[in-house]
Amino acid sequence: MSETYAIGSGGLTARISSLGAELVSLTDASGAEWMTDGNPEVWSGRSPILFPIVGELAGGKLRLDGAEYALPRHGFARKRAFDCVSHDDDAALFRLSDDDDTRAVFPFAFDLDLHYAIEDATLAITATVRNTGESAMPFSIGFHPGFAWPLPGGGDKRDHSVRFFEREAGPIRRLDSDGLLCFFEDTPVVDRRIALHSGLFRADALIWDKLESRGLCYEGAVPEGEGASAAAIQMAFPDCPMLGIWQKPGADFICLEPWAGHADPVGFDGDFHEKPGVMELEPGEERSFRVDITIRPAVTGD
Repeated sequence: MSETYAIGSGGLTARISSLGAELVSLTDASGAEWMTDGNPEVWSGRSPILFPIVGELAGGKLRLDGAEYALPRHGFARKRAFDCVSHDDDAALFRLSDDDDTRAVFPFAFDLDLHYAIEDATLAITATVRNTGESAMPFSIGFHPGFAWPLPGGGDKRDHSVRFFEREAGPIRRLDSDGLLCFFEDTPVVDRRIALHSGLFRADALIWDKLESRGLCYEGAVPEGEGASAAAIQMAFPDCPMLGIWQKPGADFICLEPWAGHADPVGFDGDFHEKPGVMELEPGEERSFRVDITIRPAVTGD
């Protein structure tokens, strides 16, 4: 049975489930919820951790050193119970280690740590992958947080946008019907900004496999009045060079997903070690990936 752990500051409270070490709630000082409600009729996720793969494998198979292993989309971490290693008022640490079940589909020894810490209005999430085995371990990892759309105090959904920290002029990628990375498409970014609407996602996620930015701001409409500012979520992800933006058209959430890895490209049938976007850790090595989420409630003008 999963347990939920709360951490907080004066202005922000996060709740994390031991199932998947998943962030399931993020509320501000007024109690307003900034994440998706996880409605299972639409999408039961809230903020799953994607490991040891991001996206889909061709045929659902991990091809490794001449063997094949059945591994579902986004891997197994999001469906596994993590141990709570430590928990106090403003931080918590969760750990998943390999066992017989994980080694049956991913034949490596590892620790996956998820550390959550809150300071003021910022939640810092750090995922650390550690190779505890005796051979090089290939892997990918990703974050998949789903935020409320519209934001609390953000106004109409049609007035929301995503603003990138850097200019994103290159084309984006799309997925085919099997969830594999396929064709290129002209970027919807104009002057570093995407105006959000459900039509963007009729062909599934928007994917940047070569991302210039290491941060973005998701924001609503600016209220009327002098000195007013929009409700916004700022994300910084210095260790993730890829990004997906996704929703189910018509749903009341938007997923902003920093990745270090992506789905198999169409036509790729090589060994997992050779897959584009895959990283490797030597025995005893570890690597960390951080995402900072800062909540900025709307300010009403005079």
